[in-house]
Amino acid sequence: MDSISQFNLKGRRALVTGSSRGIGYGIAEALAGAGAEIIINSRNPEALGEAAARLAEGGALVKALAFDVTSEDSVEDAISHAETEIGPIDILVNNAGMQHRASLETWPLEKFEQVMSTNVTSAFLVSRAVVRGMIERRRGRIINICSVLSNFARSSVAPYSASKAALANLTRGMAVDWAKHGINVNGISPGYIATELNEALLKNEEFNAWIEKRTPMGRWGQPAELGGAAVFLASDASSFVNGHILYVDGAFTATV
Repeated sequence: MDSISQFNLKGRRALVTGSSRGIGYGIAEALAGAGAEIIINSRNPEALGEAAARLAEGGALVKALAFDVTSEDSVEDAISHAETEIGPIDILVNNAGMQHRASLETWPLEKFEQVMSTNVTSAFLVSRAVVRGMIERRRGRIINICSVLSNFARSSVAPYSASKAALANLTRGMAVDWAKHGINVNGISPGYIATELNEALLKNEEFNAWIEKRTPMGRWGQPAELGGAAVFLASDASSFVNGHILYVDGAFTATV
């Protein structure tokens, strides 16, 4: 058996939400490098177009699909369009997410609801729309981007931690419900990754020093370093991996 061929995604189509930059872009690039056709997503058509152009320059087969992952109508319309006009979605990566930092007693309700909607409800809405086709075809891969904060809490981001904990258990629930249809649902929990979302933390010398000391590998991760995990979970190499959360964190969660 050629083990390497199990990782080949040629002939498959992947939708990655929130993929105009950061972790989503890095994962889209990795899936394209393994042979998949990519559908990238954002609410910002201009940023989406720029990201699609960069991926295409690198040799990716890429389509851009602008829609709001938190809107049921927008999701249903977009997935219907994708399935009929672009082609069947074989791989879904629910990456869209947001962060807000404040002392918990000052968190506005609208921000709490926005974080939950963006980080949890969106994964439910997009997965529900995509999985119908996967169930018909009796195959599919869904990957939810969780976080090390699925397991831990930090000051000022309690609702974010709660949303990522909910997403991790939603991942397990999806696997339990949909495994019988030939669908694998897993999660990736990144550690601290150097992205635009963490720009303020990267510029904070005290926090930066804490990350380097707290992470056994002594550094922040890069978006591209999540690509291998995504390719594995999207491929035949993970055929019996289901309901699993894979930590890509430089051993952050392995130490106290």
